[in-house]
Amino acid sequence: MHIETLGSGPSLVMLHGWALHGGVFAPLVQRLSDRYTLHLVDLPGHGHSRDSEVALTLDATVDAILAHTPPAAWLGWSLGGLFALHAAATSPQVRGLAMIAATPRFVRGDGWPHAVLPRVFAQFGSDLSGDYGGTLDRFLALDTMGSEHARSELRTLKQDLYARGEPAPAALQRGLQLLEQTDLRETLPALSVPSLWLGGRRDLLVPSKAMRAAAEAAPNAQFVEIAGGGHAPFLGHADLVAADVDRFLQALSQDVAA
Repeated sequence: MHIETLGSGPSLVMLHGWALHGGVFAPLVQRLSDRYTLHLVDLPGHGHSRDSEVALTLDATVDAILAHTPPAAWLGWSLGGLFALHAAATSPQVRGLAMIAATPRFVRGDGWPHAVLPRVFAQFGSDLSGDYGGTLDRFLALDTMGSEHARSELRTLKQDLYARGEPAPAALQRGLQLLEQTDLRETLPALSVPSLWLGGRRDLLVPSKAMRAAAEAAPNAQFVEIAGGGHAPFLGHADLVAADVDRFLQALSQDVAA
């Protein structure tokens, strides 16, 4: 699995969303790498990990990342949030958890109304085999729809999408299955590390109400809402997101020092 390490200071593992790669975090890298050592993961089947033999499952992927990164805070965006939350719930190597536009459950269910219908991800999976490029374009449009900077964010994601080659179709299907089927809500009350839940008020894929509900279910958690943000707030609102992540990581460092 490809993991790019850069910067200096306390470590932060960063996990991207569906169909993308670690390079999508460039705006945060520019703002945080002078103070933190960033470990940018390309998930199996994505980016430079396209041919990785690691299975795109929560256990296998998290174990592989833990084996190649030091104790660190973990940050997950969208699909990456499922891996970050699973790691925080199962490994003492994770020192803190930052979730960007990510929740323990991405589809609606009993007691979880603020999410998309299950058929959303199922439809993307069905479309993928017949129209690979068009399906990816439609998903990126959903990522940015609603944001006050939707046009520029969509342009950036389209530029990033194939920058490290095409994601593997099998990994894309597996990622959609994870988004449709995973439910990690039961892990929240037992989280032993501080967590930051950062969502965009205009996010049409992961409503900020769901992120607030997740933060309320976890101990030592804080919720931050980006008023004009969509599903990729670290693109159009990079300064705000970086500042919130920085404050969270600084507080973690102070807790460790104490």
